[in-house]
Amino acid sequence: MKISWTLLSKNDYWKNIEYLEHYWSEKEVLHFIEKVDFFLNLLSNGNVIFAQSDYKNVFKMVIIKQITLYYSIENETIYLLRFWNNHQNLSNFKLK
Repeated sequence: MKISWTLLSKNDYWKNIEYLEHYWSEKEVLHFIEKVDFFLNLLSNGNVIFAQSDYKNVFKMVIIKQITLYYSIENETIYLLRFWNNHQNLSNFKLK
């Protein structure tokens, strides 16, 4: 399956990396990147259904305990919607 990153997912991804670089170490940055790559590989190979989110046709998977990936599937494309930091206020959560 094809994976398509939304602008929000790209921004979230890089913000999480910047945070890890600033407050943690290179080891944690690499761990996060490896976990994202692992789960994207699962998705692209057809292992697509994880937990249903509170949003219609949107699924979620925990990348690391602090970050959850939200995604949707349309035809043969997986749309990465958000890499949400679970410590953020959920009232700020938007998919678009």
